[in-house]
Amino acid sequence: MDRHLFKALLFAWDRAEFRAGLQHLIDLDEVTDLLAALAVDDHDHEVELRAMELLRSGLDTDEIRRATLLLVEDDDVRHNLAAAVTDSIADRPDLAWAIRSALEDPDVRTELREALESAPLRAVVWKVIENQLGGRRWALIREAVILIVRHRHARRLVLALRRHGVIRELRRRDAGSVPDRKEVH
Repeated sequence: MDRHLFKALLFAWDRAEFRAGLQHLIDLDEVTDLLAALAVDDHDHEVELRAMELLRSGLDTDEIRRATLLLVEDDDVRHNLAAAVTDSIADRPDLAWAIRSALEDPDVRTELREALESAPLRAVVWKVIENQLGGRRWALIREAVILIVRHRHARRLVLALRRHGVIRELRRRDAGSVPDRKEVH
């Protein structure tokens, strides 16, 4: 996991209105300490696992999930997340550009919200994440296919990401070629 992403999350976490909405649901000090630990270059794998478990439980809680998704609508938070993604994949500038473009598209953000409101879809997403963290590539591919086939919102999100070139750039092995960039909205 990229430390820049956690720096962006720490930036969002420092927003008083966000923390005020969550203080009755989770231990704010624990989350602050965890985000600070993740922002350091040499954090251990246990910290990442703790963060993933906290994120999973948070996304399964309606109030936390909705508050987090509202953060993506905030320009400052979204721009910091996009910068974190760009920094973490600097060797793939076209993919970074496609993801940034997708994050700026209100239709993509709507599809993301709709997809994450589905409990069965969230369960499959977590299987995909666990398989990726465990290095089980074939299981990851199988779960991703199941996700897209079974869940309408996942299909719609994939189509929205495809419009921005995210899918194409994820499949691309050659990071050196640069296609023409067109704004797609």
